[in-house]
Amino acid sequence: MPPQSDSSQTRAGADPRRWQALIFIALAQLMVVLDGTIVNIALPSAQLDLGISDGNRQWVITAYALAFGGLLLFGGRVADLWGRRRAFVIGLIGFAAASALGGAAQGELMLFAARALQGVFGALLAPAALSLLSILFTDAKERAKAFGVFGAIAGAGAAVGLLLGGALTEYLDWRWTFYVNIPFAAVAAIGAIAVIREPVESRNRSTLDVPGVILGSLGLVALVYGFARAEHEEWTESVTVAMFVLSAVLLAAFVIVESRVKSPLLPLRVITDRNRGGAYLSLGLAVIAMFGLFLFLTFYLQVVRGYSPIKTGFAFMPMVIAMVIGSTQIGAKLVTRVPPRYLMAPGLAVGALGMLLLTQLSLDTSYWGVVVPAQVLLGLGLGTAFMPGMSLAIDRVKPTDAGVASAMVNVSQQVGGAIGTALLNTIAASATASYLTAHASDATGEGGQTVLQYEAMVHGYNEAIWWGFAIVMAAAVIAFVLLSGRRSESDAAAAGGEGTDGELGKSADAVPVMVH
Repeated sequence: MPPQSDSSQTRAGADPRRWQALIFIALAQLMVVLDGTIVNIALPSAQLDLGISDGNRQWVITAYALAFGGLLLFGGRVADLWGRRRAFVIGLIGFAAASALGGAAQGELMLFAARALQGVFGALLAPAALSLLSILFTDAKERAKAFGVFGAIAGAGAAVGLLLGGALTEYLDWRWTFYVNIPFAAVAAIGAIAVIREPVESRNRSTLDVPGVILGSLGLVALVYGFARAEHEEWTESVTVAMFVLSAVLLAAFVIVESRVKSPLLPLRVITDRNRGGAYLSLGLAVIAMFGLFLFLTFYLQVVRGYSPIKTGFAFMPMVIAMVIGSTQIGAKLVTRVPPRYLMAPGLAVGALGMLLLTQLSLDTSYWGVVVPAQVLLGLGLGTAFMPGMSLAIDRVKPTDAGVASAMVNVSQQVGGAIGTALLNTIAASATASYLTAHASDATGEGGQTVLQYEAMVHGYNEAIWWGFAIVMAAAVIAFVLLSGRRSESDAAAAGGEGTDGELGKSADAVPVMVH
């Protein structure tokens, strides 16, 4: 009998219910991604109903961002130590409970607490979900398909959230934007308990790095809060500057500690690998521009063009469809044949062209002539780039480090989102103010003032989108320079039958032992 190929051995040893598991992992990921956009849409209604002041309104967003961003590395390592399935299920149950608390909120403090709890359990859930994919799908071709689905949800879920959030707010009540998470979480948790089995050898048996947890979590909290505060205050405001300085000190101390302890929270080998480091950086930069674009295009459609929330959600559907196609039909099918450099760099460049089109927005820009083609380019480009980027970010990581490596994907996206919202919003606001000053004499009468306000807003959006275009192009250059011009070892194994070095993505010589 001829010997089996490595790929065949991998499939033979893989969990037979891995594709069923993917359904529930993807459902959980969709819930987390949708939640951010849905809450943004519901915020004005919740503010009015609960009597939240304009000054405190930002804490609905900031409370989640601080808890989620600050605890991601801790959540990823806890998943490695406890087991990913256990962390995944606990994260789902906790997220659902926090969502129920938010939906039942009777005042602003109760709502803020619920959002913070969502962030805590989201920080446990998100890295557990991604690391489960990495250990369940050990064959490169199968992993490409799984990551194609996961990447499509990660990219397109925010736009779907606009549609769902608009529908729930318009036809039901803002509280349902929280309650809707409960059935998502219940189905995903029950499914995970029923079908997910985790290879026992992937469990990390080391002790928890407590100094690393404290330094890393506080450093990330200070960084995220600094950017969140900069969005509403001056960048040179004393507390904002203090947060950035504190973050730099804490994160520098974190790196020193991690380089010396026996069982680090974040082994530096995870981020110093050239391919993984390049993937984290490219993804983070792309998310900076993507978050800003969602913000400005939503404002443009709703405020300037007068779209309702639900119509705005439908207006984003071309991007959603294109992103799904880019991730599942282009990225997933080419990732085992084409080196990551030649997928991510061109994909990001195509996405940048979409942003370039949107720098031409005006008061009467054609939706079908400009906005839709731009969304298609953005969706196809970023979908094609995100799929191999997310896969590469955890490629060849030791199974015992899969959780914390997955957490780094989320950290790059969370920090990128915080930077994008604060930085591009500041650029847009400054450009809008300058335009108003320069053209104040052009406006005559009440109607002229209104038109001038809208023209200034659109000018601000265009300036910010120009910066977004430059950032995505920078991400494309970084991907081309840092990422390998050869296929990853796991992809080469799928295509040519060669094994790897005993890390994730290898072809297993022995059938992995699964535990319930």
